[in-house]
Amino acid sequence: MRPAESMEHMNTTRITELRQAQGWTQERLANESGVGLRTVQRLEAGQDASLETLSLVADALRVPVRDLFATIDDDALSSRVDSLQQRSDEQQYARDQITHAWRWLYVGIGIVCTLLSFTFPYGLVLFLSYWVGGYVILTALRRLVLEPRLDARFPLSRETRTRRASRRAAAESARIGAEPSSSVVSDA
Repeated sequence: MRPAESMEHMNTTRITELRQAQGWTQERLANESGVGLRTVQRLEAGQDASLETLSLVADALRVPVRDLFATIDDDALSSRVDSLQQRSDEQQYARDQITHAWRWLYVGIGIVCTLLSFTFPYGLVLFLSYWVGGYVILTALRRLVLEPRLDARFPLSRETRTRRASRRAAAESARIGAEPSSSVVSDA
């Protein structure tokens, strides 16, 4: 599939409805998805977009690409949307596996360092150095080296930190939207 492949015949979008259900402005959707404001406006107006752009918007709204549209009339297009969703899921799984492997490597080395720390007279220094300093170094390496490489290798995936932040922001906006208004005064 070419990156610029467009989504023809899919002009009945639900993007506005999904965005408003989140309590988001068009600007917020643009920021959360990493696309331009004008792109969000064009999508909501029913204009065509690439599958990759639709994937970014769907990911920000936490829905499958298929849910961005009320109908998909073209069978070939429906197949491409399903294929995109499958590729996105596979890339996210592979990215998560690599991230978890790095975390378990840190824990494994930490266990060995902890056991070795009991054999040295200043073992407490080794123990604290690894668990505190090692965590800081691992976090820096993950953000500066690993995540950019994973972004390049798995463009349809997102890092765990970004997914958590999106979930927190959505939960916060839902909580704010669900709070009763304190400006309503009853005349009894």
